[in-house]
Amino acid sequence: MLGMVSGCGSAGAAKDAGDIKIGGDLELSGGVATYGQSVLNSVNLAFDDQNKKGGVLGKQLQFVTADNKSEAGESTSAITKLITQDKVVAVLGAVTSSNTKAAVPVAMDNKIPLITPTATNAEVTVNKDGSLNSWVFRSCFLDPFQGKVAANFVMNTLKVKNAAVFIDQKDDYSKGLAAEFSKDIKDGGGTITDTENYVGGDKDFKSTLTRIKASNPQVVFVPGYYNEVGLIVKQGRELGITVPFVGGDGWDSAKLPELAGAANLNDTYFVNHMWADDPATKPFVEAYKAKYNAEPDALAALGYDAAEMLISAIKTAGSTDAEKIRQALENTKDFNGVTGVITVDPKTHNPVKSAVIIKMVDGKKTLLTHVNP
Repeated sequence: MLGMVSGCGSAGAAKDAGDIKIGGDLELSGGVATYGQSVLNSVNLAFDDQNKKGGVLGKQLQFVTADNKSEAGESTSAITKLITQDKVVAVLGAVTSSNTKAAVPVAMDNKIPLITPTATNAEVTVNKDGSLNSWVFRSCFLDPFQGKVAANFVMNTLKVKNAAVFIDQKDDYSKGLAAEFSKDIKDGGGTITDTENYVGGDKDFKSTLTRIKASNPQVVFVPGYYNEVGLIVKQGRELGITVPFVGGDGWDSAKLPELAGAANLNDTYFVNHMWADDPATKPFVEAYKAKYNAEPDALAALGYDAAEMLISAIKTAGSTDAEKIRQALENTKDFNGVTGVITVDPKTHNPVKSAVIIKMVDGKKTLLTHVNP
């Protein structure tokens, strides 16, 4: 029922004028709807828990959501509505990098804090010219970091150096990850045997995968989202590509094994923000399961961290004034999140935090290793 979620989440059931309104610019329908649903669930979990404790500054938190339909243009419209019509004091989202970048100018123009839980593209917070998007923050690590982690994993753990790369040519996240991965493989003395492109929404990848196979890679790097990755892995295996597939956090969805087939995912790996069975994440995982009868993915954990970062910032600010919240977010230090300890770099608004490598075994996620920044 992902496409039917709209309006306010459960945390926004009470609509008293004295509530603190927080906006959610989320992918609740369209190509990556499971991501938006994960973040919606986790933010509601965080806000509901805080509201039971008396709220923040003596007021209840109200989560007002707008569906960006997994499209950049809709993301701009969604955040505009949240700020100008719903009068939110801060915005959580969007989820993907392209959709978040589309929302950034609106947050900047209106001087409203935006925290993306999951947009990993470097230019979300710092522009190409080095200027800071001063109202924008995130609770996730960046593409350059996870691209480097993936490349080092391929070279140091898998012990191979010849890789093919398969990129979503219209997606900032995919292109950013691919660029860093390719650079680090080459810097490490390796070779990119082939670079191919697809477009999000494609279903048939066989002709391109045939070219990738012909380049004789030792590993195939697919920095994409689960909808396409599942089909790419399935069709690749059917074509006889037996080498490992490696990717980034966009792989993390319960839908991936359904699309790829559990057996086809053996000998595949991806960089992620957390592992659900890590003792540090256990209280969150249990609370999420109890409320939603589902295991949270990394995006849910990052959504929870973003919500808790915002709650903490409002408390620290002692106010819902946007500038005071912005300053509190900028000075976040040693925040104990579900996905690790977070310190915000005031020069970049990016968190300093670690990553994990997940190995797929018969359709199940298993922890291979932790990677520090």
